[in-house]
Amino acid sequence: MSTPPATPPPVPLPATAVRWRCDPSQLTFETTRDVEPARAVVGQDAAVEALRFGLEHHAAGQNIFVRGLVGTGRMSLIRQLLEHIVPACPVAPDRCFVHNFEQPDRPRLITLPRGTAEAFAERMDEVVAFIEKDLHTALSSESIQDRQARLERSSQERAHAIIEPFEQELEAAGLAYVSMQAGPVNQGILLPLHEGKPTPPEEYDRLHETGVVSTEEYERVTANHEKYSQRLQQITQQVLEQRIKDAREIRILIQEEARTALRTLTNRIARDFDVESVRTYLDEVVEDVVQERLGSLGEVKSFSRLYRVNVVLCHEPGDACPIVVEHSPTVYNLLGTIDIEMTAGGAPRSDHMMIRAGSLLRSDGGYLILDSRDVLSEPAAWRFLVRTLRNDELEIVPPELSFPFGRQSIKPEPIALNIKVIMIGEADTYYVLDELDPDFRQLFKVLADFDSEIPRDAEGIHHYAAVVSRIAGKENLPPFDRSAVAALVEHGARIASRRGKLTARFSRLGDIVREAAFITRKDGRDLVTGADVTETVRRTKRRADLPSRRFRELLADGTIKVLTSGRVAGQINGLAVLRAGQLTYGFPARITATCGAGSAGVVNIEREANLSGAIHTKGFYILSGLLRHLLPTLHPLAFAASIAFEQSYGGIDGDSASGAEICCLLSALTGVPIRQDIAMTGAIDQAGHIMAIGGANEKIEGFFDTCQDGGLTGTQGVIIPAANAGDLMLRADVVEACRAGRFHVWAIDRVHDALELLTGMPTGELDSAGGYPPGTLLHRAMTRAHDYWRLASKAVAPAPAPLIADQANTAGGPAPT
Repeated sequence: MSTPPATPPPVPLPATAVRWRCDPSQLTFETTRDVEPARAVVGQDAAVEALRFGLEHHAAGQNIFVRGLVGTGRMSLIRQLLEHIVPACPVAPDRCFVHNFEQPDRPRLITLPRGTAEAFAERMDEVVAFIEKDLHTALSSESIQDRQARLERSSQERAHAIIEPFEQELEAAGLAYVSMQAGPVNQGILLPLHEGKPTPPEEYDRLHETGVVSTEEYERVTANHEKYSQRLQQITQQVLEQRIKDAREIRILIQEEARTALRTLTNRIARDFDVESVRTYLDEVVEDVVQERLGSLGEVKSFSRLYRVNVVLCHEPGDACPIVVEHSPTVYNLLGTIDIEMTAGGAPRSDHMMIRAGSLLRSDGGYLILDSRDVLSEPAAWRFLVRTLRNDELEIVPPELSFPFGRQSIKPEPIALNIKVIMIGEADTYYVLDELDPDFRQLFKVLADFDSEIPRDAEGIHHYAAVVSRIAGKENLPPFDRSAVAALVEHGARIASRRGKLTARFSRLGDIVREAAFITRKDGRDLVTGADVTETVRRTKRRADLPSRRFRELLADGTIKVLTSGRVAGQINGLAVLRAGQLTYGFPARITATCGAGSAGVVNIEREANLSGAIHTKGFYILSGLLRHLLPTLHPLAFAASIAFEQSYGGIDGDSASGAEICCLLSALTGVPIRQDIAMTGAIDQAGHIMAIGGANEKIEGFFDTCQDGGLTGTQGVIIPAANAGDLMLRADVVEACRAGRFHVWAIDRVHDALELLTGMPTGELDSAGGYPPGTLLHRAMTRAHDYWRLASKAVAPAPAPLIADQANTAGGPAPT
């Protein structure tokens, strides 16, 4: 059997390739005092251009969704950006509510030219003051009283002219007409005459009984009383009708005088506020006072509230375009609300003066900035917001739930709005709204996509310096020297963890800036250096690394078993990450595989235990496909294998361990042991390519810490995908260990390279006959697969697989058979 030619093993990355350095000497400034502060968002030209278009283009549905902007203060950042862009906006009018005299439960909206509503309300207050203090005095003037007295005398004369002939007839009949007050009505009655004087009926009866009045006279008077009683009713009706007519004349006199006095004020208001709704309202006010209130002027304060104006939106001359940031977008904060007061009887009541504007109305003619998470977390807020934007009309709803049975006390007239909403949210929120709400894409047609990264070039580095200059200047922090800016740039590259990129999450970097300044001042210095930034980063990680430290303690005392030396068949060190807030920590995870004859195929123990996430399960199915690709046998793969993450008691997700899993499985199948001083991370495809993964820096450092705790041997290291090589920004101590040859990082493209590095055995390439050269790992795997198939088919049992192991270290025991 010929031995396959040796292939050169993968070469570790040089120390210069595992961390990008920002050279302070290449920076063109000494401190950030020499750098112009950033005035707006930096490094987001495409997003700013989209935002500018959305702000300046006024058409249906041109509201803006700002996607990808994360971190604290992002709403303030958008506001600053708007102030920097200075977009043009339509001139919004003033709005006010007044009492609706025709429908008291539907307050009337009055729209006035910009900047005039407050003056209109003040003028109406003057009208109310006149009604309260001066109207009664005006109607009590001497000239009006004289005219009223003349009308009253004329009324009495006309009544006397009707009654006098009747009284003469009554006198001849022994009767008298007497006017008596019966409640509010003046009523006439007939009384007998005795000795020329009206006598009550009881007294007249007594005079007859005592003989003072003769029976003849008594009977005559009684008969005449019955005779004239019917005529009395006719006379009384005539007098009443005449008095009603006269009273109407007096009332018309008072009303005309009141109308004239009020018109003197309201005509000037109508002339100064030449709006049809104002003229209509003023006419209604005058008529309500004249028709309904003249009899109760002494109680004017009980009804004068009806004539006051509630200004819900006003502007000052020269006001800039309104930019409203709503941090608490409840239904009532957005739409506005209506106050409630309880009457003496315990019933709730509201009126037009209790209407309060919300942020939607305050942003009329301008821009309203909202956070999608806040809106969606408030009950019904999203539904009412969408309804308002869809109809371009605001309905201020009262707090219905405060009323019995959900009844509304008043319903103000809707307000036509012209606003643009700027919604801030993450990508996930955008996709959910786009999928579930059919109105979303019609109402938010402009997408401003903020990238989480900016290019790692001279311009990007300058952006960092400008942002630091802005923060230091605004918050009165000490300046940063060039080494501090360089250290911050390197940290930004570490957060981005992408070739040629820096993070654009400046809120996170701002926290580093502030803490570095704190350290500097605490040391009594007035210039922040690179060492301060490095110390800040170390402290930040230290405050959140308790889970990582505990894991390392468990490794050190043997509670969690992970080997960092020797060789074991069917066992490999995978790598996983642990998140603690914004920080991520890597740690090794022992993966094992067993293999034997059977027909169950490859079993994912995590999946069987319902601990495998969807992506991890997908990666496992890809592993099965790759196994068929690597072992193209002419018969079914008839063996049973299982793969597990040992000592893992929680959920597992992601496919970054699939590369390590295929290597572990092939080791179990062939009995060839794997180096335990090497950890591996990387996803695979069905053709055996090693695909990029996330958290490469943290995973490498996690295994480095584990090896360092047990003592570095000079052979230890991590296998990563070649696609991640340019993303590396490892810690300084890891870089130094790589430079000294005490730790290594290998970047590979194919699973074949990983297998050769892990096993020390050539992997082999498929030849034209569909097989692998003898002496290669995959040739052995094909042989073992064939043996298992024969065994499963009840043919000849397979011979035990020879153990290829490091005889100096048998930590894993014999290979499974």
